[in-house]
Amino acid sequence: MTYFKKRQKHRIPLAQDEDQLSSSASRSLSIVLQTVNHYFHIDKILGCISVRVLAPHEYELKGSDPESGSEQGKMGSRKCGSCLSSLLIPLALWSIIVNILLYFPNGQASYASSNKLTNYVWYFEGICFSGIMMLAVAAVLLVLENDNNYKCCQSENCSKKYMTLLSMIFSALGIAFSGYCLVISALGLLQGPYCRTLDGWEYAFEGTAGRFLTDSREWVQCLEPAHVVEWNIILFSILIALSGLQVIVCLIRVVIQLSKTLCGTYSVIIQPGII
Repeated sequence: MTYFKKRQKHRIPLAQDEDQLSSSASRSLSIVLQTVNHYFHIDKILGCISVRVLAPHEYELKGSDPESGSEQGKMGSRKCGSCLSSLLIPLALWSIIVNILLYFPNGQASYASSNKLTNYVWYFEGICFSGIMMLAVAAVLLVLENDNNYKCCQSENCSKKYMTLLSMIFSALGIAFSGYCLVISALGLLQGPYCRTLDGWEYAFEGTAGRFLTDSREWVQCLEPAHVVEWNIILFSILIALSGLQVIVCLIRVVIQLSKTLCGTYSVIIQPGII
């Protein structure tokens, strides 16, 4: 009985323990969030994510300004869109250069003048579609991402929706142009080069279904132009990679514009002192 009274005398109330634990956990979490945000700039990273998780009236944080968060989310979305559009420009320029090199196997122009090149080179997949057309698409998308673009409607909301629709259309055109280059380059890679063999000028690997790509011993069948097999494999592979990247960039842009149209833009920003 005496032992029980001693334990009861030194016991701290349970409610007081819970309050202290909750207060300590809240302060610790606040310090961790502030530290992570300070060193890793989480607010800037999340500013580029324009996915609206909750409606504005459902998402209210103590001490936060919903309108300010919305504006920062739109700014981050525009910056990400401009970065993606700018990325299309070097990809298009490299596609033009690589496609031009296909006309000069082994650095010689005589084969192009005598029409002794693979027929898929004359589809201008890298010069026209994945090159010039994509440059035009990138230029239009950059104009649409500009804040000072022309307002087509009297209402600002109508103008933004119209610009978003145009951005989706041109991004879809970019997917079509780069997809065309991707398909033609893949067909040219599988067909193999047009070269001179012991039987004359022909497609030496046309019936191999691309097996020659992994068997370099068969490349000696092409006697002229020198190293034409390696030339075609490398350049067509680069074209496939460049056009594939263009497809991915344009597809990401379509997804971003769809999310803005269907869900709106809203950014979640970690600010010190919120918790």
